[in-house]
Amino acid sequence: MADLIVISFDTKTDAEAAYNKVLELQDDLIVQLAGLALVTVDDEGKTHVTHPGPVGKVGIGAAGGAVFGALLGILFFMPLVGLVIGGAFGALFAALDKAGINSEFRERVQDTVSAGKSAIVLYATKLTQDKFTEALAPYNGTVVQTSLSKEQEAQLADNI
Repeated sequence: MADLIVISFDTKTDAEAAYNKVLELQDDLIVQLAGLALVTVDDEGKTHVTHPGPVGKVGIGAAGGAVFGALLGILFFMPLVGLVIGGAFGALFAALDKAGINSEFRERVQDTVSAGKSAIVLYATKLTQDKFTEALAPYNGTVVQTSLSKEQEAQLADNI
């Protein structure tokens, strides 16, 4: 089981601090990451995705990295595309819908991470929810979260 978590913040400074806290939580074995990114949306609505911090800190395998990259792209660079797309994209969006990353989830992310805001996006394969929530509470982020079963992860990977 994996969790896709988007936590939105009013400032980039808060998002960066939370990003660094998540890296600490990984060191403390509270979260195991398959992907972590910092997303900022400038005042004009343009989205920027970065991966600050030490290289190699997040253990992304090839399949996990592909899934995380595709999820970032769909959430922030083509969020409102429907299932009317043909071919591979249609299969990918169908797999996303089955995995709980449907248009409603994508719209909630877009509403939460609007112009002028920043967010951290985590793809966690293991998470101690209570300790994770407690550690990030001081940053006052807005959380949008969904879980994916192993089967749903495999289905997404197959459709990328």
